[in-house]
Amino acid sequence: MNSPRRDWPVVSLQETYAILTAAGAPFEMETLDIAGRPVRVYKNAHRDLRAIFEASKLWGDRTYIVFGNERVSFRGHYRAASALAWRLVDDYGVQKGDRVAIAMRNFPEWPLAFWAATVIGAVAVPLNAWGTGDDLAYGLRDSGACVAILDGERLARLKSLAPGDHTAALIAVRAAPETRDDATALEDLIGPRSNYHALPDRAPPDRDIQPDDDATILYTSGTTGRSKGALGTHRNIMCNLVNITFSGARAAIRRGDPLPAPPDAQKAVLLPVPFFHVTGCHSIMIPALANGAKIVLMYKWNAEAALELIERERVNGMSGVPSMTWQLLESPDFQGRDVSSLEGLSYGGAAASPELTRKVAALFPGKFGGTGYGATETSSVSTSNGAEDYLARPDSVGPAVPGCDLRVIDDAGNTLPVGAIGELEIYGGNVVKGYWNNPQATAAAFRDGWYRTGDIVRMDADGFVYLLDRVKDMLIRGGENIYCVEIEDALLAHPDIFEAAIVGIPDRVLGERVGAVVRARAGSHLSPEQVIEHLRPRLATFKLPVHVDIRFEELPRTASGKIVKRQLREELAAKASTPGSG
Repeated sequence: MNSPRRDWPVVSLQETYAILTAAGAPFEMETLDIAGRPVRVYKNAHRDLRAIFEASKLWGDRTYIVFGNERVSFRGHYRAASALAWRLVDDYGVQKGDRVAIAMRNFPEWPLAFWAATVIGAVAVPLNAWGTGDDLAYGLRDSGACVAILDGERLARLKSLAPGDHTAALIAVRAAPETRDDATALEDLIGPRSNYHALPDRAPPDRDIQPDDDATILYTSGTTGRSKGALGTHRNIMCNLVNITFSGARAAIRRGDPLPAPPDAQKAVLLPVPFFHVTGCHSIMIPALANGAKIVLMYKWNAEAALELIERERVNGMSGVPSMTWQLLESPDFQGRDVSSLEGLSYGGAAASPELTRKVAALFPGKFGGTGYGATETSSVSTSNGAEDYLARPDSVGPAVPGCDLRVIDDAGNTLPVGAIGELEIYGGNVVKGYWNNPQATAAAFRDGWYRTGDIVRMDADGFVYLLDRVKDMLIRGGENIYCVEIEDALLAHPDIFEAAIVGIPDRVLGERVGAVVRARAGSHLSPEQVIEHLRPRLATFKLPVHVDIRFEELPRTASGKIVKRQLREELAAKASTPGSG
């Protein structure tokens, strides 16, 4: 199994950051006044999304998007997105600051719609394609979208509602003619997909876009109540574009190696998560356009299909949630597929067991897994952990990237000392303005530019963050705080447990007791008693589950990959109250 070299690190973490952020260095910082507050930002970051879009012409006939047997080149994408931008302006009157909603699966038209909106200064509003018709209508109403670009399935959901639920003009993608009604087909506006490459080489309409102009409204997962729209700027997204490149540079300096040179060959990334999620949009789609990488789309996640695509498209990396990586590595097809092109597997959006880190290192000698921490409100990445740092601290999501400041606070908002457990707050150029049309929620979550994450963490002396729980998910049993991640990690160390979730079961005397929902590996004969015996030497007695629910199907998740604990809590409470259950 891989482990950090004996002479590692050659350079300390503090020295590494100083080297990489110094004047003239790739991650050089400067302090700007943004909304009346001093914010450290990357001096060499792109100015706005349009700058990236215009530069993408240089990638020419390289493939940008692969979807099944369809391929869209950078040239074809540029021309089609520009053509749509002109139609949005000329036919729909879209002005700077207007909202353009996007609601569709991961089709090649998704990025086309995103870039067409943002390069003319409009605000792209990605909507959850998993949502109901009512969810979609809420997003259109709440954002005030003047145009919505939808695929056939989302269009049908909207049509099921009463007229007048929204006022957006509709553009249909991949919808049968008889289902469009008052929606205009995208191909009627810009021509068929097969002809994108032959469209005129014409720049989109010119607009004065400033770095701190609104760029996106991304709706949060909404596991409790209605989703909130995080209002992000061009600067927020450009900051994230630099943040995601830092981990590799940090690893090289820590080893005493030179910074890696830009790759000669095109990189390919598999995208198993939705474009409408901050990872798919900000950390995959946008960097791919900036760096000339190929994105391989999946219509729906399936480990065997993913392995086939990795082999066929010579995929170099995949970014998803930890459960996807587990499924990929444990697939019966894994040994039979050529995965030698993979340079690493990264994951986030949920806590990852240290066992996953070790498994990736064992299966890919000399290569590394990677993880990090972020949120919709931080435009994706705020911390990162990779390479030898990750092997040395496999239970950490890493230290802050240079563009972020972190602190741990108590319930009253006071900053806690190193090692203390509290709520994580984040400050930086990647933190969004607030929640669209929701001043009350904004005031609750943002304080003087600091974003209250709602996550319980501890941070060590080197700044490495250890994610313990969500504030709302943390259990309190008889006055004792119980952090779910600790128990979930212990559960995932069992060879027959594939997924695990800890939830609270209401108790009249103690307030809450510990309940566990686990997904067992197919063919196993795991019993609740075996689960408890596995945990007993690893946990204090008061942390042991009083009820273990064993399942063989995947646990319910949001589109962003988070387990829906609210649903599990309700199901487990009902089962635990049934005599003889357990």
